[in-house]
Amino acid sequence: MKRPLGVISFLLAAAFSVVAVFVNSLPPDEFIINGFQATVVIAKLLSTLAIAFLAYGLYLFTTRLINTQFADRRRQHDIKNIVQLVFIVFALVSAFAIITEQWVGLLVSLGVVGFAITFALQQPLFSFIGWFYIMVKRPYQVGDRVAIEGSKGDVVAVDFFVTTLWEINGELVSSNQPSGRIITLPNSVVLSSHVYNYSWEEFPHVWNELSIQVAFETDLDFAESLLVDVADDYLGDEMANSIANYREKLAETPVELEVRDRPTVNIKQEESWVDLRLRYLTQPRQGQRVKNDLYKRILTAFNEHPDRIMFPLGRNR
Repeated sequence: MKRPLGVISFLLAAAFSVVAVFVNSLPPDEFIINGFQATVVIAKLLSTLAIAFLAYGLYLFTTRLINTQFADRRRQHDIKNIVQLVFIVFALVSAFAIITEQWVGLLVSLGVVGFAITFALQQPLFSFIGWFYIMVKRPYQVGDRVAIEGSKGDVVAVDFFVTTLWEINGELVSSNQPSGRIITLPNSVVLSSHVYNYSWEEFPHVWNELSIQVAFETDLDFAESLLVDVADDYLGDEMANSIANYREKLAETPVELEVRDRPTVNIKQEESWVDLRLRYLTQPRQGQRVKNDLYKRILTAFNEHPDRIMFPLGRNR
């Protein structure tokens, strides 16, 4: 936010207020607009503009303060949304009150109108409730990688009514890579659909698997040990630190689960080969890069031992 824009808003609010007071002090004239004197109508319009510019200036000043007080962009985004809602409500209520000059009647009217809107605008209302749910329960927030109703991507914005994702995979690319497309989802989906969060704040990691196919003649114990050594050398320490954090979170739940802090290998027999599946922990956005690096390292290590590790023939695959 540029500081001059906020200052200009405050100056305009002050100017419109002064002019409104001046117009309201003028003697009654003969011009009537919808049963009201022209000076009264003009004064109300000027006062409404003053309220609008005042609310906008306060919003700009508050958002600038938020940017300086909170370094976390996720927290900045959420607080700005709440502040924006507060100032919108403040501006609307103040403007209507100035126009009608009846605060009590306005509140009653708002109650009646709100009751009618509940039936007329159910989907937007559900989306707004969904936004409130997202702010309180935190199924996801800006920056998370999520999957919702068949859509998968990185959350770039959570507004009052919609969530915006930067799509990954989709119809254009694979391997968890960005497609360049934007997905817009109503916030109401969180109330009725599964939400998969791949990078929630307390544990931003996922387990991945890398599959290597070898022949039946392979020394499986040696191949398994070599797989673990290569993976452990590449990401073992980082994985161990992450697993320690995961165990702390797991201890807070009634779930009893054995979690290994180093890469492991699962073995599956296929019709004409043996499938070695390396299991390891990584960050969601680095999954494909880590997999590519591991493939190169593993194949290099396997090719150094052709007498002990053999690959299935092409005709059997």
